[in-house]
Amino acid sequence: MQAIRYRKPCEFELAKLPVPQIQPHEVLIKVTCCGICGTDQHIHDGSFGLTNFPLTPGHEVVGVVARVGSNVADYVPGDHVVGDPCVYCNDCFFCRRGQFVMCERLIGHGVSLPGGFAEYVAYDAKKLHKIRNISDEEATLVEPTSCALHGMDRLGAKVGIDALVLGAGPSGLIIAQLLKLNGAAKVVVAANKGVKMDIARKLDAADEYIELDRANPEPQWASLQADHPYGFDVVVEATGSASVANNAIKYVRRGGTLMLYSVYHPNALVSYPPAKIFGDEIRIIGSFAQAHCFPRAVAYLDSGKVRVKGLVTDVFKLSEYQQALDKMSSRDAGKIAVRP
Repeated sequence: MQAIRYRKPCEFELAKLPVPQIQPHEVLIKVTCCGICGTDQHIHDGSFGLTNFPLTPGHEVVGVVARVGSNVADYVPGDHVVGDPCVYCNDCFFCRRGQFVMCERLIGHGVSLPGGFAEYVAYDAKKLHKIRNISDEEATLVEPTSCALHGMDRLGAKVGIDALVLGAGPSGLIIAQLLKLNGAAKVVVAANKGVKMDIARKLDAADEYIELDRANPEPQWASLQADHPYGFDVVVEATGSASVANNAIKYVRRGGTLMLYSVYHPNALVSYPPAKIFGDEIRIIGSFAQAHCFPRAVAYLDSGKVRVKGLVTDVFKLSEYQQALDKMSSRDAGKIAVRP
């Protein structure tokens, strides 16, 4: 089979690899589509700490069951499925406390196990979920939706809040929709003017949209503060920019929550005034990956309550993987998918 294969950061090729042999508890998936996201860019440049090379990346796997192991009863060839990439040890200090995303031996397809930028990939059957009412491209948004659901669980936001989402990438637009669906009185999305904000409006992801001038955003930031003098109960930083994360605390209402919800460079730093955090009782939290959120994510997308139609703007072949990375870096795209 053909697959993207990294020897080390920044060095990959379209390689010829054997089709995976499955164990009795596994399923062989013929990959039909695999999403690409910011994590894959960090894997590419070597700044994502959980990565093990050599590696076939791709953690947003969609496909059709090609073959099942002898102990698999819930899937048959032809089933359309998505794969939960996260694999937990279930035995470490954190797993035994139910904090699976903190697993000390966490591994994942497309990060430290073979991923979906290949014609075939093998998955443990218990990590698969059937899809019915969404296309292959739309199904690449199941994994980001599951991460957004974990973020919602972390927020624990009350009904009737005001929320600000910084960033209009796929993850930002999904969590904006989930905030609307789960009781936010008002959701504002602020992001650079362009295709992502056009998609945000088409999806009706928010109640208000603040389009930032990439060259000079200060007037728009000032206007946001003037129009919302008390700030927001919840601010979600979903850009991956340390400078945006650093300024995000300015928009948090007294008693509110700032959630850092993106992959940042490991050397990036922010500086928050402790007196403000103390006096305003601001809660700062992170949200990383997800654990057991796929069933809810599939339900939201299959039902159409979380809208993702049109979020995938560009589809590339395996042989065009570098173009896919370049397109993502250009900031002129929504969701990007790769088809073997």
